[in-house]
Amino acid sequence: MVIYLDNAATSFPKPRTVYQNVTKAMTKFGANPGRGSHSMAIEGAKVIYETRELLAQFFNLGDPMKVIFTFNATDSLNLAIKGLLKSGDHVITTSMEHNSVLRPVMELEKIGVSNTIVSCQTDGKINILDIENAITSNTKLVITTHVSNLTGTIFPIDQIGKICKKHKIHYLVDASQSAGVLDIDMQSSNIDFLAFPGHKGLLGPQGTGALLINSEVEMSQLKEGGTGSESSNLNQPNFYPDKFEAGTPNLPGIAGLNSGLKHIINRGTKSIYSHEKELLDLFVKQLKNINKIQIYGPNDINDRCGVVPINIEGIDSSEVAYLLDTKYNIAVRPGLHCAPLAHKTIGTEKIGAVRFSVGPFNTKTDILAAVKALDEISQGE
Repeated sequence: MVIYLDNAATSFPKPRTVYQNVTKAMTKFGANPGRGSHSMAIEGAKVIYETRELLAQFFNLGDPMKVIFTFNATDSLNLAIKGLLKSGDHVITTSMEHNSVLRPVMELEKIGVSNTIVSCQTDGKINILDIENAITSNTKLVITTHVSNLTGTIFPIDQIGKICKKHKIHYLVDASQSAGVLDIDMQSSNIDFLAFPGHKGLLGPQGTGALLINSEVEMSQLKEGGTGSESSNLNQPNFYPDKFEAGTPNLPGIAGLNSGLKHIINRGTKSIYSHEKELLDLFVKQLKNINKIQIYGPNDINDRCGVVPINIEGIDSSEVAYLLDTKYNIAVRPGLHCAPLAHKTIGTEKIGAVRFSVGPFNTKTDILAAVKALDEISQGE
């Protein structure tokens, strides 16, 4: 039996209802929603719309039609970043971001969008004054993670949102590691754009995600095609969500996401976060008893969510992960985690780290088994 501690990449396992709903969509109403008037197409469209409503309610977005379904957080982030920013604009982001933020930002330099990457502290924390001091007359967007995929550091999105509102700048939050675990209120946190995958904390299948738009700003779509609406018009519809949802949607995936979201709503994010924090606290405390292990990220467990990266002195991170997998049946992720600047920030850009990430179905037994394995590896056993 695998001890799965790679939930920051993809949560596993999923609730049973997720698998059941994916199968139901494939076998009972797996037609093309919005492309027909027969009962199967209508049933599929109902599932998609219900999932829009659930996501809008869950994140306190007023209009469910501004829930834009995507295929992952990268898709969502690219849509927000490239759909909003134009030549002459300035964007602010941080050194703790994933490449799904940094690479689109770098790409836009080619069309004249300038950027400032605010450096963070060695534990992954951000000084919000550094963000405010980076604002210029042409700053249009601030992008930050909510929770670092490397250190688990929780960013103060409420405070950053206030700064953005004060300066009338749009705020995009990457909630890849927090959606489904931490409470997120788009209204109270002044979040204009919220990007997340469906396959991590929301417990849905891979190939699902969403961008939630809490703004009236004009945005460009990244693709055009069939929508099932205004089929006589050769131009892309200019209303939500059709403007941004060209092509056949991932109905089985969205049906599974629907079930994952209902599971979270029933259990409660506070309960999930409390459970995961308890496991991380146990993990960190136990690891501190092993001399050769270096732990990265915030010292206070209340500043961390989901993730603990470590290294063992004298052993490459890939070798540690290999031993955990082959000898102890423990799944983790080594390397740079698609976040090279974050590794540079914490001082591991040359060696990487072994990332342990918990989920709602992990147990204390899993954690203690991981600690025991790391202790043995550190002693060369």
